Amino acid sequence: MATPAAGKAIDELALDDLRLALAPGIARAAAFDGWSEAAVAAAAEEAGVAPAAAAFAFDDGAMGMIAAWIGHVDAAMAQAFPEGALAGLPVRERIRRLVSFRLDAIAGREEALRRALAIMAMPQNAARALRLGWESADAMWRLAGDTATDYNHYTKRAMLAGIYAATLAVFADDTSDGKAATRAFLDRRIEGIIRFEKAKAKWSPPEEARFSLSRFLGRLRYPAR
Repeated sequence: MATPAAGKAIDELALDDLRLALAPGIARAAAFDGWSEAAVAAAAEEAGVAPAAAAFAFDDGAMGMIAAWIGHVDAAMAQAFPEGALAGLPVRERIRRLVSFRLDAIAGREEALRRALAIMAMPQNAARALRLGWESADAMWRLAGDTATDYNHYTKRAMLAGIYAATLAVFADDTSDGKAATRAFLDRRIEGIIRFEKAKAKWSPPEEARFSLSRFLGRLRYPAR
C-alpha cells in the first residue's frame, strides 16, 4: 500500500513519513506483541531501520503507533480516490466505497484492531481517539465531495465518525464469509445518515431565518432604525 513517502529510501524519510512507513509493520507485529516497543522493534528490523530511530519516532507510545496506522490508511485512501474519482455516484455510494476501502486496507489485522480499539477506549486516550475518528471522517467527507461549511459540516462528520467506529467494532469480530455481516451493518448505518440528512433538509429553517452570531452582533452595533 503506497504512502506519501513512496519512492524514497526509508532512511531518508522525515519523521512523520517514517512513522507512516513503519505503521503497517507495527500493525502486523501488534497482533502478537501488542502495540508495544517490541512491535516497533520488529517493524524496524523488517524495514531495515535503526532500532533507535524507530523508537524515537514512536516515543509517544501505543496511541502514537495507532495514530500512524490510521494515518497510513488515510494517506492510502486519498491516493486511491483522487479528486473527481467518485463524481457521479450517489453520496451513499461514495461513503460506502470509502469506508469499504478502509476496511479492506486493514483486513487480516483484526487482532491488532481489537487491541487498538481497547487502547483507544481507555479514559486517558478518549480525547485523542475522538480526534483521530473526526479526522478520518473529515477525510472521507472531503473525498466524497462535501463542501459544507455551516453546522452541516460538523453534524456529517460527527455522524460518520460514530458509524465508522461502530463498523470497526463489528469488523473486528466478524467471522462471516467476506465480512458480509459488517457490509450489511455499514449499509444500514449509511442509509440512516441519508435519511437523517433528508429529514434535516426538510425541517431546517431557510438560511435567512437561522440564527447568525455575526448578524446578531452587527445589529447590536448598528441597530435597525
